[in-house]
Amino acid sequence: MITNYHNRIIQGDCLRIMKQLPDTAFDLVVTSPPYNLKNSTGNGMKDGRGGKWKNAELVNGYSHHDDCMPHDEYAQWQYECLTEMYRLLRDTGAIFYNHKWRVQDGILQDRADIIRDLPVRQIIIWKRKGGINFNAGYFLPTYEVIYLIAKPDFKLVPKANAFGDVWEFKQEMKNDHPAPFPVALIERVIASTFAKNVLDPFMGSGTTAIAALMSNRSYTGIEISPDYCAMAQRRIDTFHQQTQLVF
Repeated sequence: MITNYHNRIIQGDCLRIMKQLPDTAFDLVVTSPPYNLKNSTGNGMKDGRGGKWKNAELVNGYSHHDDCMPHDEYAQWQYECLTEMYRLLRDTGAIFYNHKWRVQDGILQDRADIIRDLPVRQIIIWKRKGGINFNAGYFLPTYEVIYLIAKPDFKLVPKANAFGDVWEFKQEMKNDHPAPFPVALIERVIASTFAKNVLDPFMGSGTTAIAALMSNRSYTGIEISPDYCAMAQRRIDTFHQQTQLVF
C-alpha cells in the first residue's frame, strides 16, 4: 500500500499504482488519457493528400507509450482505469475525464464502450481554437469532451454552477508534451470544487499539479514516462520558485 502520495509524482503504470492506493483517498480526479490515435482508420495523423500534419508532436508519438492498442483492449483498459479512479474517490468527489470523439470507419466513436455503467452526471464541451481536417467526409472537429463522473454527494462551490457546459480555452502552445492541457481549463475545474487533494493518473507534463497548486490544493500524479515525470517536476519546481519570488 502506498501511503506517501500527497504532492508527489509516482512513476509507473497508472492501473498498477492506483491499485496500491487506499479507498476514498481523493476528493477529485482530473485527467486526460492517451487517445489511442495511432490506431486509426484514417492512419493517425496522416494527411489524406499524401503528407503528414507536420506541426503535430503526436506524429512522433508519446514517450514510453505507443498509443496504438487494439480498440477493444484500449476501451477495456480505460474502463478499468476509471473504475479504479472511482474507487479512490470520497463520496463527495468526482472524476473529470477528458477525451476526444473520433470518426472511425465512417462512424462516430463516442466512448460509450469506455464509460459503460459509470455514473456520468454531465458532459462538458471543451471548445478548442483552430484545428485541421484532412477528411472531406465531415466538418472540422473543434472540441473535446469532459465527462463529469460524480459520486452521489458531489457538489460545486457556490456560483460555479453559473458556468455553462461549453468552455472555450486556447490550446497550450508553450509545452514540450505532445498533448498538453491548458492550465486555465484545469484551474477552472479544480477551483469549482471543494477538493483539497487532486489525482491525475495520466499526469503528463504536470498541468494538473500546477493548477492544483495555483488553487492551494495538493496533488498526486501518476505517469509512466520518466521523461514526462522529469518535465512535470521541472514545471513544479519553477512554479514554486516564481511563487517565492512574488513574496
